[in-house]
Amino acid sequence: MSTPTALIVTSISPPTPILRALADGAQRAGITFILAGDTQSPADFTLDGCQFLSVDAQRATGFAFADACPVRHYARKNIGYLVAMQQGARLILETDDDNWPRDGFFGARQRMVRGATLTGAGWANVYRYFSDAVIWPRGLPLDAVHATLPTYDTLNARASDCPIQQGLADENPDVDAVYRLLWPLPQRFAADRRVAFGAGTWCPFNSQNTAWWADAFPLLYLPAYCSFRMTDIWRSFVAQRIAWENGWSVLFHEATMWQERNAHDLMRDFADEVPGYLHNRAIAKALDKLPLQAGRAHLASNLRRCYEALVELGVVRTDELSLLDAWLSDLDRIGAGAASETPSA
Repeated sequence: MSTPTALIVTSISPPTPILRALADGAQRAGITFILAGDTQSPADFTLDGCQFLSVDAQRATGFAFADACPVRHYARKNIGYLVAMQQGARLILETDDDNWPRDGFFGARQRMVRGATLTGAGWANVYRYFSDAVIWPRGLPLDAVHATLPTYDTLNARASDCPIQQGLADENPDVDAVYRLLWPLPQRFAADRRVAFGAGTWCPFNSQNTAWWADAFPLLYLPAYCSFRMTDIWRSFVAQRIAWENGWSVLFHEATMWQERNAHDLMRDFADEVPGYLHNRAIAKALDKLPLQAGRAHLASNLRRCYEALVELGVVRTDELSLLDAWLSDLDRIGAGAASETPSA
């Protein structure tokens, strides 16, 4: 890729076939691969083509966030983002250690995308545009699974600025515990379509196959003091709300990965997802009401205002605000994304 690009993963596993595939693909594509470890990671982790960050190495960066973030937590992935920014990345890709990459994952990407768009639709089950099966993404309110949507062929086609892009995953896609307990897998998605969701269309997106351009880097922030199964989902709601203020859309595109899911206790997943089932509509409603400001200069203040709203709702602990402040301080220190990008077609 001509744009300096980094791939970020967090894992506590030794080098696995999937991690090797990610490292190999990144090397071939000229992408920096950074893996943020945790206290359970192997002390002797070594993988050619991978920059491994142990907890000690994370703290040695001097980032305030590295000291403040809880250990044994997915939010330590934030430190990988910060290191990538500090090293000059202008495009950050992310995935998890149970997702196999296809060649398309490492291919060229464009921020400006011309194609189907959907705005002002409220909650939208994006999987309905990629599959005829009864299936929905983790984080979608259950009463929105069957909500009426315009058909793909009737969607307006236009150019959209999409500095946040969500790729799907085949075989074992990102669905919630309710789906996994009741419905069949594997599933595969249509590979011949893309859709950009703009202002007023809510849909969760995850951290398993996602691309972020530099303008949107501050919105990468994964909260730590909330339900584990909601950390990337609630991040996505905050990111969408702020994106709309800047005229940005979120692109959903064909699967460029397939998931070989790590072992999970589905009933534990269900329990961890209950805050989302109960509160995701209220979160969106609260974020909708916030008086945010347009412009990249206001991303930090908008981000804090959004998390203050989540704390006020009681879905995120007050501790989150000091952790967020550490993130924002680190962004200022490294000047991350200070210069606005010029979207390219």
